Amino acid sequence: MDIKPYIAEVRDWPIPGVSFKDVTPLLGNGEAFHEAIRALAEKVRILKPDIIVSPEARGFIFGGAVASLLKIPFVLVRKAGKLPRQAIQEDVVLEYGKTQLFMHEDALKKGQKVVILDDVLATGGTSLSIAKMVERLEGTVLSFVFLINLSYLPGYQRLIKSNYAVDCVLDY
Repeated sequence: MDIKPYIAEVRDWPIPGVSFKDVTPLLGNGEAFHEAIRALAEKVRILKPDIIVSPEARGFIFGGAVASLLKIPFVLVRKAGKLPRQAIQEDVVLEYGKTQLFMHEDALKKGQKVVILDDVLATGGTSLSIAKMVERLEGTVLSFVFLINLSYLPGYQRLIKSNYAVDCVLDY
């Protein structure tokens, strides 16, 4: 099944010049959502990770579903004030702003093999910040897996130049 028709493009959102890829139509179609999860899970399965790590908010939807399907643990990466226990943090520069990301400091065990999974790869800032946190907790980043790669933005090349493996279901 071709899932690309279920990704809506919203021009100039959230700011002028950004072409936002809206996955809510995909989520609203059970067959398309199932196919997206299946395609992501196939890319993750061959890597044999111990755990999947995903950022909020849409990353939770895809990462949690793939982790459940593969019966492996899932770790949340959140914005400030959302995690109830001791957490580590990283600053992130996004394509249209800045933020901080947090992960519980006991989220990973030393040596765990991690796949970082998210919905969209744009500039790579969020991804690189998550990789730093995983590595600070002594985990190993096996690969990044994304539903969508925005190939007209530098994210893919930034991750590759930082010596990370990257795989995507769709390219725009």
